[in-house]
Parts: sequence; C-alpha cells; structure tokens
Amino acid sequence: METRRIFRYNYFYPFSLYIYRKQKKAFSSPTILCFHFLCFSNFLCSLMAPLHESLSSINDVIESKPLFVPITKPILQPNSFNLSEGSLCAKDSTPILFDVPQNVTFTPFSSHSISTDAPLPILLRVQANAHKGGFLGFTKESPSDRLTNSLGRFEDREFLSLFRFKMWWSTAWIGKSGSDLQAETQWVMLKIPEIDSYVAIIPTIEGAFRASLTPGEKGNVLICAESGSTKVKESSFKSIAYIHICDNPYNLMKEAFSALRVHMNTFKLLEEKKLPKIVDKFGWCTWDACYLTVDPATIWTGVKEFEDGGVCPKFVIIDDGWQSINFDGDELDKDAENLVLGGEQMTARLTSFKECKKFRNYKGGSFITSDASHFNPLKPKMLIYKATERIQAIILRRKLVKESGEQDLTELDEKIKILSEELNAMFDEVEKEESLGSDDVSGSGMAAFTKDLRLRFKSLDDIYVWHALCGAWNGVRPETMMDLKAKVAPFELSPSLGATMADLAVDKVVEAGIGLVHPSKAHEFYDSMHSYLASVGVTGAKIDVFQTLESLAEEHGGRVELAKAYYDGLTESMIKNFNGTDVIASMQQCNEFFFLATKQISIGRVGDDFWWQDPYGDPQGVYWLQGVHMIHCSYNSIWMGQMIQPDWDMFQSDHVCAEYHAASRAICGGPVYLSDHLGKASHNFDLIKKLAFFDGTIPRCVHYALPTRDSLFKNPLFDKESILKIFNFNKFGGVIGTFNCQGAGWSPEEHRFKGYKECYTTVSGTVHVSDIEWDQNPEAAGSQVTYTGDYLVYKQQSEEILFMNSKSEAMKITLEPSAFDLLSFVPVTELVSSGVRFAPLGLINMFNCVGTVQDMKVTGDNSIRVDVKGEGRFMAYSSSAPVKCYLNDKEAEFKWEEETGKLSFFVPWVEESGGISHLSFTF
Repeated sequence: METRRIFRYNYFYPFSLYIYRKQKKAFSSPTILCFHFLCFSNFLCSLMAPLHESLSSINDVIESKPLFVPITKPILQPNSFNLSEGSLCAKDSTPILFDVPQNVTFTPFSSHSISTDAPLPILLRVQANAHKGGFLGFTKESPSDRLTNSLGRFEDREFLSLFRFKMWWSTAWIGKSGSDLQAETQWVMLKIPEIDSYVAIIPTIEGAFRASLTPGEKGNVLICAESGSTKVKESSFKSIAYIHICDNPYNLMKEAFSALRVHMNTFKLLEEKKLPKIVDKFGWCTWDACYLTVDPATIWTGVKEFEDGGVCPKFVIIDDGWQSINFDGDELDKDAENLVLGGEQMTARLTSFKECKKFRNYKGGSFITSDASHFNPLKPKMLIYKATERIQAIILRRKLVKESGEQDLTELDEKIKILSEELNAMFDEVEKEESLGSDDVSGSGMAAFTKDLRLRFKSLDDIYVWHALCGAWNGVRPETMMDLKAKVAPFELSPSLGATMADLAVDKVVEAGIGLVHPSKAHEFYDSMHSYLASVGVTGAKIDVFQTLESLAEEHGGRVELAKAYYDGLTESMIKNFNGTDVIASMQQCNEFFFLATKQISIGRVGDDFWWQDPYGDPQGVYWLQGVHMIHCSYNSIWMGQMIQPDWDMFQSDHVCAEYHAASRAICGGPVYLSDHLGKASHNFDLIKKLAFFDGTIPRCVHYALPTRDSLFKNPLFDKESILKIFNFNKFGGVIGTFNCQGAGWSPEEHRFKGYKECYTTVSGTVHVSDIEWDQNPEAAGSQVTYTGDYLVYKQQSEEILFMNSKSEAMKITLEPSAFDLLSFVPVTELVSSGVRFAPLGLINMFNCVGTVQDMKVTGDNSIRVDVKGEGRFMAYSSSAPVKCYLNDKEAEFKWEEETGKLSFFVPWVEESGGISHLSFTF
C-alpha cells in the first residue's frame, strides 16, 4: 500500500524543525541529538493525535520564543475580518461588504481542521498569515444542484477581476461595484486605500460543488455553487469562498492561493513542481502553419526551413490533425479524410490511440536521403485558402436561406461542388507525393518518423502531440473502445455560461455530445494513449479542451467528482510516461482546473489563441486582437502563475504585429514558439534571432511577467489613456514592457470582444524603477530587494541609456497604436578603489538583452568579469574607458563613448562553450 506524506499539525515538531534549520550552524552536536530526539518523539505523538487539529495551535507556536528559551504565553493575532450586524469588516472597522445576508457565515482560516501534504516552508508561510483570511459560506432552506446567494454588496470601490468569457478562456475586468462584475468571475481583488490594503475574494470548491461569482443588483456580489448533476444536491456550505487581505497585491495572491493549497490539498503551487524542459527553448507548432493538413512532409519541411534560417527549434508541437478520428456513421477503421480548417473536425471522435493514415504511411528513412525535397512548402497554404473559399461559400448559402427562405441557389451550389472537387484533387496530389520514398524502409509510422526527425535534426529535443482531454474534440467512438466503457454523453451547458461569448467549438460539441470514457477507466485511458505515444518517440502532449467535463457530469457524481477521476488518471500517466512534467494545458482557464488538475501540470496557456485576424470579419482585428491577447496573458498570470508557468502561446513571425508579440514573449518568462506558415517568405529570421540563440535556447526571464501595480485597476484596452506595463526579472536586473493595447475590449451587452476604433489611438504614461516589484523575484538576494543605488536604464527601441533611482522622477513614455518599448534596469556596480561605475546590458541585439548576461563578478580592485551567452553586440555602461578588454582570454578591441559611457564590441557565438563567452575588463 502506498504511504503518503501527510502533515498533521503538532505543537512542537514543525516549529522545532524550523528553528533547527534557522539555527543549525550554532547548535552543538549534543544539542542536535537532543533536537532530533525531541522532534522524533513529538512526531510519534502526532501520529497518535486526532487526524485533524486546529491551526490555532500552530499560530501559537509561530509566535512563541525560540527553542530552548523559556516560553512565555504566545501572542495570538486576531483574525483580520469580522462579520457582524450585516457587515464584513477588515482590520476592525473598515467595511468590505455591506448588507451581508444573515444566512452567510464567516469562519477564520485558523479554526479550520486541515490535513495536507504541503511542504514545510509553505505550511509555515500559511500559518504565519492564517490571521489574514477566512472562509465564507451560506445555508439555504432547500438542497439543490445549483444555488445562488448574495455575499453582500460593495460600491464605489475599485476592483480587478478575472472572468470566463468563453467556456475555456478567462480575461480581466474592472469596475467599482458588485453589479459591475461579469458572470463566471473566478476571483475579485478589491482596492482598500483607507487601510492601504487589498482584499481578494476567491470562489472555491467545497465537496462536490464548484463556485463562481456573478453580478447582482444594487452592488450585490452573488456566489453561484453548482454540482453539474441534478442528482447531487446540497443546501449548506462552510467554505465555498475564501477571503484574504494583504498590503501588497502580489503577496495577496501568493498568500491566498498558498492558504487554499494547504486547505484543499488537491493541487500544488508552481514552486513545488519541476518545469518541462521546453520552458527555456524555442519551438514551432504546426497549428496556424497548416491546421488539419499536418503530415510528416509538412513537419520535416518546416523544421528544415528554420534550420536553414539559422535557428533550429528545440521542440515541435504536432497539433490537431495527426490522430485517427472519424465521424458517427463512418466505417470504424477508416480515418476522416481531407480535413483542413479548425471546426471541421469538432464533431469527430477518436477511434484509435495510433496515428492516422498520413503518419502510418510514412516509410522509415524515406526523408533522410531526400530531405522531403519533393514537397511543395506552399501546399498547406494553398489547401487552407481553397478550403476557406469553400467554407465562405457554404456560409453564404446558409445566410441566404436563413434571410430569404427557400430559393434557387443552383449557381451557388455548383460553385460549392466545384470548390469541393478542386480541394479533393489537391489532396489526391498530396497523397501521390507522400507515396514517394526510399525502397530501403526502416520501420514505418510515427515511430519511424520521430526517429528520422531526430536523426536529421540533431538539436531537436522534444516532440509533443496534441490531444483533447477526452481524446478528440468529441471524445472517443464508443464502438472502438468497449473495454473503456465509453458512452456518448449529452453536453449540457451550465446556465452560468449563458453570458459568455458565442463559440463554434461549444456549438459543435453540443451538437454531437462527447464520447466519454467511464471515469473508472480514466487511468487506463490516459496510460494506454500516453504509453503508446512514448513508445513511438513522443515526449509530451499539448492537451486541449479541458473544460468539457463540467458539462458531462450528470451521471457521474457531478463535475467535481468527474474531474477528480480524470485528473487523477492524467496525473499518474504524466508521471509514468511524460517525465511528470511534459504536458502543456490549454483551454483550461477555469478555477476547477487549477484546484483539481495541477498536482503535476506545471505549464499552461494564459491567453486565448493567437488570432492573426478577426474571425468575425473586422479588418482592424488584425491589430486590436493582438492587444487583447496581451491583456489576457498579463492579467491571467496574476492567479494562474501561482500554480502553473504561464505560456503566452505561439504567434507568426511574419504577422503585421509580429514584433509586438515578440517583445512580450521575450520577457514573459515562458517558452517562445512560433506557428509560421511554410515557405521562406513566411519567416522573419531577423526577428526570430532577437528571441532565440543559434542553439534553440532562449534568454528567459527568471520569473513570469505580471502587470505593474499602477496597471492593476486600469483598462488598457479601451479607456483611451492607459498603457499596459508588465515587469519581470533577469539574473542581473529587471525589465518593463510597455504596450499600447488600446482599440478593443469586452462588450457586456453583446457578450463578445469587439473593436473600439475611437480608442485605437496614441497613449502616454510613465515608467519608474519602482514599477518593478523587486521583492517578487524568487531568486533575488536580500541586497537586491533593498538596493537603493542607481540603475542603468536601457530603452530598447531608441538604444537610449539613462540613470534612475528610487528618488528619481518617472520618465514619460508615448506609444503609437499597437506599439511597444522594452526598458531594462540594471543595478550599477561601483569599484571601490577606482570609483568606476559599471553596468552590463548584455547583447542588445536580443529583445531581452540583460537575460543574455549569465554572470558578473568583481574580480579585483579594478577588474570585472562578465559571462554572456549568444552572438551580437555587447553593451555596458562604464564611467571610464577600460585599460584592457578581454574576450575569451584574448585582448579585444572595443568602442567607448565618453559622452554616454556606452562600452561595446562584437561577441561571436562559441560553439564549444554552448554559446557562452567570457568577458573581462580592467580599469
């Protein structure tokens, strides 16, 4: 039987261990022996203690005197919240919610009984902040599967919230009243300036019920708890929402989700998990490149084009289009054919865990000799254009029938027929080309293809494939997976999703239902699929369409229990088959996923898809949709980043806003990957080389990007005045990205994102070194957090440098529509003996230039050593010209500008050292 490590709160053991770790250098050997004896004896006592003990005893311990010092009576901290006479107040007297109904309860966090496997540092952090939070609950007279109750009201108080605008995607929303909230709100942060604090209200999961916030009348905040099954009902909740207070908005989220991690014990924080290897690398995804037409030749040609351009991907994501799928009524062993555009496949079901015919037909070794030279790289785009022309004709026909009723559409029908025949003929030609190959066959199918791909492209490390959470978009064909007890389940949308945006994917899934593997077989389902993939050279998966489970739960104990069964199965399969980490989660932006699915998953999408144009036809969408994407990713990272590494999604390097996207990816802290079409004209390698090194790695920031504090309660999409500012950290400094996202936004009336042309305008703002929240850097030493000296500031667009410290005035910045700038901040080092001031900027040909600096040391009274990775123009500030400059132990020529202090020279790529060069300066 597996033994799980569960901490049970004991008075002495955790605190003793804490004191020992803090004081171990001063302990004598007998003391250490005594300590271990005491800890062990208290641990044994804890095993005999009740399973759940109050956290209040731990609060007592945290406030106690150090070990081996006479202990005085502990100082108890009262809870920061108080619910009395219909008002929920913070810090004694500041009202947060008025008119709280009598059936609403507040329970301080410290009085909750908890059993958890959280690591000790997280436990201690939660214990120290236990007085800052508590749980809200409510009771109704009659049990139901869906209950709504007011938590009280607030007005004239600024808030930031995140809500689901589609079933799968979330975004930011601001306002000043509970009535301003949107349906399906995942959390709300209130600004409480009168006590210099922030309060978060976070709907949770309790029992079989999952909750969200929704707007009420007259400023009321409503909470909606639902089970997803009419057979699962409840009338009373004690912890259906968590409320927390802090004087720092970033610490607020960290503390709140840490508390929930300990309380719920169903997920893990990002800090507890390993990241997948791809996070530091450059990659390519096939989706926008070729949609469902993906095949071995497409992938091979795409990777080759990047290699020819000088940056070979370290990972490839084979997106939708590789699976064995077909439609209800098709022959069970026959693949759906000639699919091109997203949407065409959404009523299809998975028939086998093995690859489809396009990949099964690959002959081992066939591309090694030919390098897939027979393949026309323009073919995917030609197929996409032809399929688009056909679908537009079909849409026009539907529109005419709907608006005018039955009429003679012979001409249009003939056009659709001709377009279909032309498209099929193009596919026939592709199939003939794919049949060409070497007679010297070494295996076949996906296994042979991945083997050959790695043999040809030595730098390629990881090959991921796409699949939906339930297999394919519409699950599995039950007839092909009888052993998994699969059954087509009706897709029943929650009323809470009624105010979300119209979505083709949802419509298609509702139309056909989901072929659902029975939850008791979820472990077998994922292991069978992933073990096969691992056996044929696939190292990870991009898993999409997570939120389907919430609408399939009627016969399975409700949405929470169904999700637990599936996520437990997925977690076990990840550990066994994908190194425990190699899964990217997508279409998952609901609190249910984060509270139940993230024990192993450590990376996931924080934005909607990259849309290169508006699918609803607004020609300006090619611009404003890019700003919307920035907002999704930036603000979602505030909460999602507590549990997963934010992934900002792919983009295309030849897009009109490619540089705008590239700048954000450079400092987002996650992987950088593209979805360029094939063909040399589809790649902007000058831009790509500002993001990735020659070896396919990237100069990644050490954290994930977050909106600056002065952006939190603003609307950078359509208020005509606000710039989006995001910050992140490098090993030797910080960076701020400024983006003009104005021009579009969410319409609560129309329930969709739309362009606001009057807002697509120039905006101005300010930037200051204090906009970077230095204490949020997990790798920062205390000296960096408290540093009060000068920073060198580098403006990427103009290559201007200036100095700033905490007392400096903020610099003004103006951005044109869809424009950006990156500003790097590097602490200035001063040599004691000579007084020379120095700050390295790294390779300024890279967007995240300071990220190229690997190390910096003062090596003597008058010398500095800097290690930098990459090739390009190195720049530093130096108040004096160096006497000598060395590059990899050889004296190098340099340029120094007396007026600006800019010190620069060219650094080559050094293959033998993994691209790292050693620079030294003597003054």
